[in-house]
Amino acid sequence: MEGPNRRRPIALLVAVALLASAGYSFAQFRSRGFDVLGAGSGLAPKVFPDRDFAICRLVYTEGRRFAGGWRTDYPLGDRNLSIRFSELTRTRVSRASDGSRNHYLVRATDDQLFQCPFLIGGDVGSADFTPAEAERLREYFLKGGFLYTDDMWGDDEWEAWMVQIAKVLPPEKYPIVDVPVSDPIFSSQFVVDHMPQIPNYPYWSGSGGDTSERGEYSRVPKFHAIRDEHGRIMVAMTRNTDIADSWEREAENPTYFYRFSPTGYALGSNILLHALTH
Repeated sequence: MEGPNRRRPIALLVAVALLASAGYSFAQFRSRGFDVLGAGSGLAPKVFPDRDFAICRLVYTEGRRFAGGWRTDYPLGDRNLSIRFSELTRTRVSRASDGSRNHYLVRATDDQLFQCPFLIGGDVGSADFTPAEAERLREYFLKGGFLYTDDMWGDDEWEAWMVQIAKVLPPEKYPIVDVPVSDPIFSSQFVVDHMPQIPNYPYWSGSGGDTSERGEYSRVPKFHAIRDEHGRIMVAMTRNTDIADSWEREAENPTYFYRFSPTGYALGSNILLHALTH
């Protein structure tokens, strides 16, 4: 990872790196389609094949559904972020035998959870953690684990998630706090000077370019965190934005890609690096 004096602006590094491989990306991911358990993905093995970095997707018990449940932005969001992270940083990302980047599905009750350096949770307002899931997630966080959640729009989804995460990390001890753009997580490697609002591609393409999926009800994007007693972020949460769609949908439309994916990958890479170095 580059030191603070070598941090790069998004336009200079991220866009250049993505544009250089954009033609490859559009052909590669469109041809593979939206498979659920393709090469390099699927349920986490009992023992990970190497010590290199891999993203794990949290498979949670669902109560209601606001969007796609735990499958939201899966598998292409996880796969594409893994690819770009390996291209844009010096981090060694785990690879399968065919060269694809490994990323895994894991339940909170699986022993493999504790091999995961980084969890992604999609549409987590749809979660309904069982007592066993809540207990295991609490243990995971207090042992150094990290969860990133995304794609929550409006107060109802946010309030549903607060009920669930309170089962894991009681708010009187582990309160949810706002994360300003001055926080180091916004400049782990790439300088992100604002909290981006990224809509999902179908909404954006059908709305004439609007970015707030629920109108005035979700107009302001937010970044929140839950920290341990030492100030380490255990749970990072973005809402009123869909950062992961800028990864998942990078091949859908060139205009959408150029407008949203560089910033989405910059923030995603910063979050990954922050999780790995704190």
